[in-house]
Amino acid sequence: MLTCYMYGQDEKYVTVKKSYEVMGGDFDITVISEDEELGFIYIQEALAEVQRIEKLISSWDENSETSLINRNAGIKSVPVSWELFKLIERSIQISEITNGAFDITFTALNDIWKLDGSMEAMPAKNDVEVHKSKIGYKNIILNSKDQTVYLSKKGMRISFGGIGKGFAADKAKALLVSNEVKAGIINIDGDITTWGTKVTGDKWLIGVVNPDLKGGISSWIPILESSVATTGGDGNFIISENKKYTHILNPKTGYPATGINSVSVFAKSAELSDALATAIFVMGLDHGLALINQLGDTEVIIVDSTNKMYKSNGVLLK
Repeated sequence: MLTCYMYGQDEKYVTVKKSYEVMGGDFDITVISEDEELGFIYIQEALAEVQRIEKLISSWDENSETSLINRNAGIKSVPVSWELFKLIERSIQISEITNGAFDITFTALNDIWKLDGSMEAMPAKNDVEVHKSKIGYKNIILNSKDQTVYLSKKGMRISFGGIGKGFAADKAKALLVSNEVKAGIINIDGDITTWGTKVTGDKWLIGVVNPDLKGGISSWIPILESSVATTGGDGNFIISENKKYTHILNPKTGYPATGINSVSVFAKSAELSDALATAIFVMGLDHGLALINQLGDTEVIIVDSTNKMYKSNGVLLK
């Protein structure tokens, strides 16, 4: 778990904060502005951008481009905006480097796994296999010339639960940076991105919670022009035969991921941090650490199911 703390201000700039609920979670934003009124205008612009992205990528909105793609699975290609096309393209690239641990076509599994506290029994093995057959990022056919997306199997669906909030955070940040907002920090339900510094000139700090301290902060990590995303298994889950199944589904097995309590990935973009955090939760400790240690400008902190903390080679905790 990560917690952000911010301090101080000087005479020239002020710190303006606001919280909203978007994309099914909390949206906390802080900007450094010349005055409070202008700061709130910037925040409203960022909120509008996040809401625009939510409408674009939502698989629940029947009028979204994503829903149109899903309705035409196994039927025909669908022309989409360049913005969505490129997001899907990047999602496929992350699927490739994670060997399918991240896969936006996992959505079919949501039909049988109701990990919201309402499930009373495990789904039948045959049901899992049937729904797993509808998964596979390699069945997403992109045509860059016509700017179309085609899901080649009937019943396939895509959704952006493992990357969308990071994407939205990056888009809101890009908008504010283009409007010459001096600095800020955006947190969409645990997907955090920053730019600039606090009004004091200090870096934004992320507090690393030591699981052995029962929520106490054990270390502080400065975040400068960077992002972090945390995926945790402490949300919705099901317990069957004394085994806990988290709400994070493994697209390769068709079952919830096990063995990890939380993953925090540090990278340049919130989108990449978000997707890799999801992937590593599925990949497990050893494969997750190995992947991150091979990537440049990317780090990870993993807490396993016994609450033991592990970190990639570049993480220095103080």
